[in-house]
Amino acid sequence: MSQIPAPPVAHKKPCRIEQLGRTRVDDYAWMKDDNWQEVLRDPALLRSDIADHLRKENAYSDAVLAPTKALQSEIVAEMKGRLKEDDTFPPLPHGTWRYGVRYESGSQYPRYVRHAEGHPETEEVLLDADVRAKGQPYYAARGATHSPDHRLFAWAEDTQGSEIYTIRVRDLTTGEILPVEIENCSGEFTFSPDSKYIFWTCRDDNGRPVKIYRRALTASDDVLVYDEPDSGFFVGVSAARSGKWIVISSNDHDTSENWIIPGAAPEAAPVCVAPREKGLMYELSHGGDRFVIRTNADGATDFKLMTVADEAVGDRSAWCEHVPHRAGHYITGAICFADHLVWTERVNANIIIAIEDKAGVRHQIATDEDAYTLSLDGSYEFETTELRYSYQSPTTPRQWFSYDMQDRTRHLLKMQDVPSGHDPENYRTKRLMAKAPDGELVPITLLWHRDTPEGQPAPMLLYGYGSYGISIDPTFSTRNLSLVDRGWVYAIAHIRGGSEKGWNWFLGGRGEHKTNTFTDFIACADHLIEQGWTDAGRIVADGRSAGGMLMGAITNMRPELFAGVVAVVPFVDVLNTMSDDSLPLTPPEWPEWGNPLVNEKAYDRIAGYSPYDQIAAKPYPAVFAIGGLTDPRVTYWEPAKWIAKLREYSVSDNPLLLRINMEAGHGGASGRFKALDEAALIHAFAIWAEARSRQPEA
Repeated sequence: MSQIPAPPVAHKKPCRIEQLGRTRVDDYAWMKDDNWQEVLRDPALLRSDIADHLRKENAYSDAVLAPTKALQSEIVAEMKGRLKEDDTFPPLPHGTWRYGVRYESGSQYPRYVRHAEGHPETEEVLLDADVRAKGQPYYAARGATHSPDHRLFAWAEDTQGSEIYTIRVRDLTTGEILPVEIENCSGEFTFSPDSKYIFWTCRDDNGRPVKIYRRALTASDDVLVYDEPDSGFFVGVSAARSGKWIVISSNDHDTSENWIIPGAAPEAAPVCVAPREKGLMYELSHGGDRFVIRTNADGATDFKLMTVADEAVGDRSAWCEHVPHRAGHYITGAICFADHLVWTERVNANIIIAIEDKAGVRHQIATDEDAYTLSLDGSYEFETTELRYSYQSPTTPRQWFSYDMQDRTRHLLKMQDVPSGHDPENYRTKRLMAKAPDGELVPITLLWHRDTPEGQPAPMLLYGYGSYGISIDPTFSTRNLSLVDRGWVYAIAHIRGGSEKGWNWFLGGRGEHKTNTFTDFIACADHLIEQGWTDAGRIVADGRSAGGMLMGAITNMRPELFAGVVAVVPFVDVLNTMSDDSLPLTPPEWPEWGNPLVNEKAYDRIAGYSPYDQIAAKPYPAVFAIGGLTDPRVTYWEPAKWIAKLREYSVSDNPLLLRINMEAGHGGASGRFKALDEAALIHAFAIWAEARSRQPEA
């Protein structure tokens, strides 16, 4: 190991904060640019002293990890070798057309294409994102779709990484982009069923999606359709595949409300289905002459499905139970077809697809693997018996299937191609259960190479998230193979705060129960050590966004467990962020964390685990924090402040690294090859940190 250079030293400028009779001092509050909202649109506006500090941090990280440059290049080459460059994904049928996505060799971004049924030689390019991205340091296209009459194609694009989108529309007859240009969009929009309008979601000055507008495709002005009065609620809009309704949804993390507009009358005012009631969540799918409603009403913690005729949807007493609530069978979504109802259930961290025909006969698509993922691949058509779904597991590449819901037959459309070769028999996967301090059993998914002996401790990457009810599914990842092929074990801790074991699994890791998320992760690490999979000091922990908060918390609680910690866009300054109601996500996230502006218990609870506030004199492991300058979700100053304070307090000589992507936001680098550079950098850090932790002390 080469000698570590001296890190940047951030100056301290104490900022005294009085709140609810409590006082805290933030020495690094100056890293937040007062002009941050403008910086999201134009990164060049960042205050010069902050920009200088971030550049010094990036240079320091580069210098410390310089010895891994050759390893990074090696890993990038491996990852790229597993990536099929000229890849094509199974197109989805819609009438006489087939709509799909494919990549050209060497392209960073996809092409959106279509061809006439049975005539792939008639392919048209609807959007070449690689062309649109030229000259842009960042590019993302979202929501790309065609109009119901097949004459138009629309997409929302972001060129800063700040999630400030502009909607563009192409006339597929002429190939020209129309003068219709909708700015300041959240990226969510839908065509009306008659193809005459676009309904789109507008961001307010704080970056929150709060208004729905309607724009005629022959005009340049907008009509306000819905204006959300509560800053804690986010809105969105979609159209039912039946074509009969346009749905406006508004929700926070535990309450929802929906408004509907007849598809045949898109200029009509929206009508509320069921007024918001704290704790009541519901979402709509339309099945021709009825709505199917996924809801937690009447104590259905893991949700149930109810049905109601179109004309009675606004009368909750008319909603009839259709698929009853079953504890531990978390219903995650429902899709209606003309003659079938499809829904997904999550049971013990795995997915089941359930299907019902018009006669009420039900069956399931499942598998007997220990850990796997089933996912629905969408559909443009309503009058069809074809269901598209995918299967994958940590050892098995993704497979795309066409399934006939009537005949119960399936056809393999595509198997993920790994050009450099992949033999599933070379890998092993397993599901373990770790006992949490309160006795709950926490699932762990493991992946390792068959040549890595079981029972002999190996280096391990342990991934966790644990927030918002988001489950971390055991998918196939060509990137993780670069670690596993080097004798590492890759593990996912399915901790509380996610919904792997149902909605109660989420509720058990939020609000007043948030610390269960952290102790679950530590219990997983301890269990893996006890079972001989790894050793203390050989684990590299990895988490992103709210999972970065997890990384900060476990680093404070049990620093000796970890050789290194990777925290990507980490939400680590929880108390300050939840006390700043100008930030995009703060009011909508008070149900998740609590509101420390008005609630003393919430303040004290958050202060008790907020990673930034809980830093103390401890022997911290090597930490690698990665952020994005234009990230509107977890702002760049959170990881910057965190690393500065960790350096001030750490009593070890382990490097504490910060890398801010000056040309990206929450999702990191755009482009499929650029993303490999970041993934390889993280893997190289993990390998470097684990090797460093095994060095004898001088």
